[in-house]
Amino acid sequence: MTSLATLAASVGLWAAPASAQRTFALTDAGYFQREGVSVMAFQDFYPDGHQGGVTVVQHGIRLAANGDLRLNATPGQWDPVPKQDAREVVDGEIVTRLSYPDPGKNRTGFNPILYPDLEMSYAVRARAEGDAVVVTVDLDEALPAEYVGEVGFNLELYPVDLFGKGWLLGDARGQFPRQPNGPMRVDAEGVAQAVPFATGRRLTVAPESETLRLQIESATGELVLLDGRNQHNNGWFVVRETVPAGATTGAIEWTIRPHAVEGWVYEPVVQVSQVGYHPAQRKVVVIEHDRRDAERTPARLLRLGADATEVVREAVPEAWGGDFLRYQYRLFDFSDVTVPGLYAVEYRGRRSHAFEIARDVYARDVWQPTVDYFLPVQMCHMRVEDPYRLWHGVCHLDDARMAPADTNHFDGYVQGPDLLTDVEPGQRVPNLDVGGWHDAGDDDLRIESQADEVWVLAASYEAFDALRDYDNTQIDQSARLARIHRPDGVPDLLQQVEHGTLNIVGGYRSLGRLYRGVIVPTLEQYRMIGDFAGSTDNVDFEPDSGLPPDDRWVFTEEHAGHEFKGIAALAIAGRVLRAHTPDLAAEAEAAAVTLWAMDHGDALAEQTAAAVELLLTTGDDTYRQWLLDHEAEIVEAIGRTGWALGRTLDAVGDAGFEAAVREAVAGAQAGTVEAQPAPPYGVPYEPYIWGAGWGIQAFGVQQYFLHRAFPESVSSEYLLNALNFILGVHPGSNTASFASGVGATSVERGYGLNRADYAYIPGGVASGTALIRPDFPELKDYPYLWQQAEYVMGGGATHFMLLALAADQVLND
Repeated sequence: MTSLATLAASVGLWAAPASAQRTFALTDAGYFQREGVSVMAFQDFYPDGHQGGVTVVQHGIRLAANGDLRLNATPGQWDPVPKQDAREVVDGEIVTRLSYPDPGKNRTGFNPILYPDLEMSYAVRARAEGDAVVVTVDLDEALPAEYVGEVGFNLELYPVDLFGKGWLLGDARGQFPRQPNGPMRVDAEGVAQAVPFATGRRLTVAPESETLRLQIESATGELVLLDGRNQHNNGWFVVRETVPAGATTGAIEWTIRPHAVEGWVYEPVVQVSQVGYHPAQRKVVVIEHDRRDAERTPARLLRLGADATEVVREAVPEAWGGDFLRYQYRLFDFSDVTVPGLYAVEYRGRRSHAFEIARDVYARDVWQPTVDYFLPVQMCHMRVEDPYRLWHGVCHLDDARMAPADTNHFDGYVQGPDLLTDVEPGQRVPNLDVGGWHDAGDDDLRIESQADEVWVLAASYEAFDALRDYDNTQIDQSARLARIHRPDGVPDLLQQVEHGTLNIVGGYRSLGRLYRGVIVPTLEQYRMIGDFAGSTDNVDFEPDSGLPPDDRWVFTEEHAGHEFKGIAALAIAGRVLRAHTPDLAAEAEAAAVTLWAMDHGDALAEQTAAAVELLLTTGDDTYRQWLLDHEAEIVEAIGRTGWALGRTLDAVGDAGFEAAVREAVAGAQAGTVEAQPAPPYGVPYEPYIWGAGWGIQAFGVQQYFLHRAFPESVSSEYLLNALNFILGVHPGSNTASFASGVGATSVERGYGLNRADYAYIPGGVASGTALIRPDFPELKDYPYLWQQAEYVMGGGATHFMLLALAADQVLND
């Protein structure tokens, strides 16, 4: 990659800062920094997702992470991780206290982990020494004899940027392979383990690369270099040193020396929609700069023609004055440019991708991939074909057996002692072998994702004319077959609403209540990637068959929020499906009415949404009166309830109620406006660990419904900003659209059923740019960081679909 300093020198636009920081120093942000390189220590803590511990960010790339003591040479997602007890800075040294086990994860929690019988506490100390950072591990007590050789300090190296790069360790050398290769060995417990590439005291990573070269040297023992992908498809390369017998203070000491390119400065990143803009839309390009970059150079908007390029606008971008992440931001506004055409932005000698300004910019090739591809591909209990491709075979025809009582499943399902139904543990629950969508790359059906998906699809069908005659897929429930790009004369959205409703109604029909979820019983099944038809044998388990039970389990629960989500979904499905499948619509409506009458506990926002849908579907005064009776609570919580209420104000028909709601919505929206522009992107954005894309989409969807019902208080600005964020106007050097296959550049390595193929599902929407704490935004082109690349149901993709349709609607009204 050409450095910005080299490029700037060639075009005479920019020069590097006069003074360069050649040694590491502790910054106010709490990590070690020298020009181009950051070394963090335990500001993040998500080791399950390769994010945490000692971390190295080198010239804008997170190259190494998860530096910490681990109990496995190449740990996976459900391997033990330590508990972080304390972190402090003492005399310029970062000291972090940690311990095993973590009581919040040991056989409990959302992803329970089975810890061994080992109690261990220790400190990891990191200090700057010139152009290096020295990391030392102190154990409070020496390891028990049986754990010597098992506990070691690991540092993980990100695979993709190292594929084909060289390494040197001891007297050995090699290249980092693209795929995990042999040999493997089988240990005493019969578990296949990776054989190290090499062993030695000093490792050099990517010696041929100025920007990636990294040296690690041990003062205490031998380093080994391993390929963690041999055991786990989401593994990284691992540098490891085991803790020797009897060691306590100074048990491990590494000197980590990342190479820094003299004068390196982060190249400005032009963040512009990967699709384009409507003429009436606010059009602001965000340009992300190094904080040390003081040069004020103009940006140019170019109109691209067949024979010539025209400069339409040239201006120095305005500085955005806030404090956000590690960069500075400048804004290039060309909102008053409305002439349709193909455009690009040019800045410091670089030109962006081409994008449109057009009235129909959101009408084609934006929302359609979600309907054409993503929704069919995620369909469970179906064979899904393209004209030249089988996405997956018919699957899970052996659904589902009642989960055992007192089960804490490895993926967030908990079955209590009371199954809440007459079905016995292990007994097959009929009517669940139909409908529903696989959630992300998992093959489970969570009630909240299934219900939310039905609601979004049905609400979109009601809201947008474009969906009422859109037909591009053949869906045959009797044949359990979906064929993409084969219209069958029925609107695709109606068929998808039917598909989700069949599964929810089926569970209610057999259980007399909503299920919690349906999921495979074993971790081996859960980890397997590929055709979902191979997840089980598709045959009902017979105790005398001699075959292991592989049928998915169904869980039950008492959860008011989930139950009211299910009621809302069934109610709106009963309304939308009346003409298409009247029997199913009637059953869904009746189930919603019956479930509403049960005692579910408190969940005001979800209950309000359910009351709205029941009132609109049935017209029954029961639900109108519930809304009136709870006016005070609903108004007080208007930030969570207001978006759902707008469509039902006429049905409620109460002037006082409507006035109170409108006043509360106006006040809440004023608060939203006041909170902007917290980040430079015009959306409420509080980056955590996971990418914020799904939350920002959900905010945009709520803004759409608020705008349609309360246009006097709520503009369309925030729903359009949310859409722009997903389409590329978001932080970090990777400006890809989070919607796979949408726009000039998009996420093309998604965490879905085909992640092992390093591929994507068109129309799936990734969680997006994540935060490497405290201040580094990251979106890697890699399918195994689920916190960045995962697809989900329940709004992950269909919220994007709705936003694109909403933008087209409100801008062309």
